[in-house]
Parts: sequence; structure tokens; C-alpha cells
Amino acid sequence: MEKVTRIFLAMCMIFATTLAQAQINMPQPSPKAKLEQKVGLTDVTIEYARPSMRGRTIFGDLVPYGKIWRLGANAATKLTVSDEVEIAGNKLEAGSYALFAIPGENEWTIVVNKNWEQWGTGEYKEEEDVFRFTTEVKATSSLVETFEIGIGNLSHTKADLYIKWENAKVVIPMTVEVDSKVMADIKRNLRVDPRDYYMAATYYHESGKDLKQAHEWISKAIEVYEEDGANAFWVYRRKALIEADMGDKETAIVTAKKSMEKAKEAGNDDYVRMNEKSIEEWSK
Repeated sequence: MEKVTRIFLAMCMIFATTLAQAQINMPQPSPKAKLEQKVGLTDVTIEYARPSMRGRTIFGDLVPYGKIWRLGANAATKLTVSDEVEIAGNKLEAGSYALFAIPGENEWTIVVNKNWEQWGTGEYKEEEDVFRFTTEVKATSSLVETFEIGIGNLSHTKADLYIKWENAKVVIPMTVEVDSKVMADIKRNLRVDPRDYYMAATYYHESGKDLKQAHEWISKAIEVYEEDGANAFWVYRRKALIEADMGDKETAIVTAKKSMEKAKEAGNDDYVRMNEKSIEEWSK
């Protein structure tokens, strides 16, 4: 009898194992999504699930107004930032967080919560909120079938995080710190590789900082490139742009002609056209 029992138990274990291995792989109704975006020098990652309407009324029905919502489906939406950022004017330290929302007809409350490992809203605790803020709801130009979180309107220091579903859209401004990091890199790298003078000059120029300093650095970059025998037509182009913004268009034209000449030697028609256009503009 004991032997029969052992055989029976063994067969049950084999059967259970076979069932576990034979599970059918089905498409998920709310598939996982992972958004990774570099904003300035900061890595921003959003992990969430994407439910679809499927003929249902979403806001005010499936997602009630005035109730905490996980911003998607399944596990709480997870936001990870590699550096400190500002979200709608609120400072957020580097790390991972859960994002929730309390939808309303005209505005939403967005909630940033410390507990990013929770499932849905069942474990949500208001005392674990980092901060919350309200934002206006706008109508989408067309129906959005599948829930979407994205990042757009990127610049060196800013971006917009947007949330869209059904006919509703909210836009959340995000700001990142760039200047102090770039300045530290400039100070560090200028002592290592003189050709980084070009990058430093470009940053100063595009950021509207000290143009005199930018001109000194771009001139140093040209000197180094010429010592190396490089055809640095793009560096001359940047120098011409800086000189024009300094109000010295006469010198800028001379430099642009030099850039154009070198671009022709390199076979770069784009830089030839850009310089021709600038020379024409600065000659007026």
C-alpha cells in the first residue's frame, strides 16, 4: 500500500509539473511598456502598463473622477530619474517613484509616491507621498485608444511629460540641471584634451553665456586642430557664428569664407551652403 501511495504521489508531481510547463502564452490586455529618454544629461525612465478603451467609457466611468488611479493598469507606474529633477516646480531627488493620478473633469491631481513596488492602488498610502500637484486637462485632437505616457518638447534643460487616453491629455513640465555639470566637465576636460575647447565654446555660445570666452576657446580649438593637420571646417563655422553674434560681422564673413573653402576641400556641401547663406545675410 505504501508503495502504491508513493507511486501515486510521484505521478501527481509529474502531472503538476507538466501542467506548469504547458501554460499557454497569451497576449496581455494591458501590455508592459518602458520609456527611456535622456533629458539634458539626466536619464528618465517610465515603466507602465498600457490598457486600451475597447469600446468602454474611461474617465468618469472605468476610471472614476476623484479617486486615486494607478496611471495605467496592473502594477503602479514607475518613474526613475538618474539625477535630481523638478516636476511642475517640485524638486525630486534621484531614484525611483510611483506615479498616480486623481482625475477630474477639468484638472487632475498628479501624485508622486515613494513606494514604487506596489501593485495597483491597494497598497497606496498618502503619507508616503513625496508631493502632489494639480494640472489642467486638455482635450486631444482625436480619440486615443491605448493609454500613453510620453516625453516631448525636449531642450537641453527641459521636457514635457504627457499622459493621454480617450479624449484627455495632461502635460507636466520637467526641468533638469545641466549648467553646473557642463561647467564642471569644461574645467576638467580642458586640462586633458585641448580639442574639447570646441565643445566648451559651442556650449557657451548656444547657452548665451560669455561670448568673449566662447571666442577665446573656439580660437584655441582652431589652433589645436591646425597643429594636428585636421580640416576643421565645422570649427571655423562655429567661430564665424560667434563673431556674428558678437556684432563683428566683417570678421565673421572672413571666417565663414575660410570655413566654406575648407568645406569644399572636404566635399561637405551642407557647410558650403550654410556659409554662403550666412555670408549673404551678414553682407546686407
